[in-house]
This record gives sequence, structure tokens and C-alpha cells, in this order.
Amino acid sequence: MAQEDVSTDVKTEAIASAEQAQPKKKSAPRRKAAQAESNVQPVEDTRTHQRSTTLLFGKYSYGVEIHDPSLKNYVNLTPIEYPMTFRRGSQKQFSKADINIIERLENSLMRGGTGSKIGGHVIRTEGRLQGKKQKVIKIIESAFDKVNERTHKNPLEVFVRALENSAPIEDTTRVRYGGIISNVAVDVSASRRLDIALRNVAIAAIVGAFKKKRKIDEALADELILAANNDVNSYATKRKNEIERMARSAK
Repeated sequence: MAQEDVSTDVKTEAIASAEQAQPKKKSAPRRKAAQAESNVQPVEDTRTHQRSTTLLFGKYSYGVEIHDPSLKNYVNLTPIEYPMTFRRGSQKQFSKADINIIERLENSLMRGGTGSKIGGHVIRTEGRLQGKKQKVIKIIESAFDKVNERTHKNPLEVFVRALENSAPIEDTTRVRYGGIISNVAVDVSASRRLDIALRNVAIAAIVGAFKKKRKIDEALADELILAANNDVNSYATKRKNEIERMARSAK
């Protein structure tokens, strides 16, 4: 009897050690979760991938670096092939910052003229571009093609450089002290800097083609190239220098 008890104890110890040596099997839900974790691939940044695949007009890359730090939050380079969002969300505060910069240029070009005297008279286009967004998109695409042919650069990058060079840093405002009105120099916010640059580029294109043989896409291409090179012959650059000169004289 004693021998049988010793043999049974040896058998139970051997079985227990064998069970401890074998790895414990996971339950079915845990096995599936571990398998799913092992199959997970590293996810790339979707915005970077989309920016690298979606091209403006199907031709030009959105991978443009903005050098001006104050304009980085307002120059929107959301990848859209043909920017046309119909100004959705316009009731939201600061919603302009969420609109693609090319669409903002389209909106600036859809105007009835200059609204102020340039060259001694006010230019009226009689509604040739007002509300005609598809026509304006074709004008911008043609102008960008001309910029690409002449500079061999990404026209979107040339456009961003033109905005940076034509955005004024200082401006003047009228202040009343009692019965005396004087001009005071003030800093310009980044949002207004971009608004002024877009407006001046659009006006330069309209003025450059008004009652002339040159078409508006050619005038826009010329203005973008001149402003990107910070040329003194650029209308937008001239306006920027004039605004800043008036602000310096008012200090």
C-alpha cells in the first residue's frame, strides 16, 4: 500500500509539472484580440497622404511651405482639385480661414470693378465676372498654366509668395481727439493682411485687362510673377509699399 501511494504521488507531481511547463491557452475572445493587434498596420497621416495625392486642377501639388509665420493660420491649403465650396459655414466666426486660398482668389475676382478711382477713373466691368465662378476657375487655371510655363515652378507656390510680398504689416487709422482728427499708425492683423493682398492681386488683374488687348488670365499671371519676385512694377507690391510708407509718416 505504501508503494502504491508513493507511485500515485509521483504521477500527480509529474502531471502538475507538465501542466505548468505547457503555455496556457488563451480564451477565444483574447486570441482574436491578440491576433487583431498583431495585424494592425501603422496608420499614416491622412492629411499628408491626401495632400500628396490630390492635385490642384489635377496638375499642381499642394505641398507648399508658407514662410510668413503670421499667415500660416490663414492661408488654407486644403487639398481640393477644383475649389468650390459655395461658402458653406459663412455664419461661423473667422470662417474665412477655413476656405481654400484659391477659392478666396476666385471670390475676389468675382467683382464688378475697382470701386475706387485708379488711373483717374473708376473701372466697371458690367458684371462680366459677378457670380460666374466656373468662368473664374478657368481664368485662374489658365493663369497658373502660364505661370508654370514661364517660371517652371509650382504656380501655387508662386501665388503664396505673391501674397506674402503684397501683405502690408502696418496701416493708418483716423483717430479723433476732441475736434482734431489725425492719422495714427497701427499694426495690421494677419487676417486683414491676407484680405488686402488678395484684393490687390484681383484688382491688378482686372485693371491690367480692362479695355486692353491683354486677357485677364495673362494679366493675372503677370501680376503673380511680379509680386512673387517683389518687383516694383507689381500693383499689389506698390500698394503695400504705399500703405506702409503712410504708416511710417504717421508715427
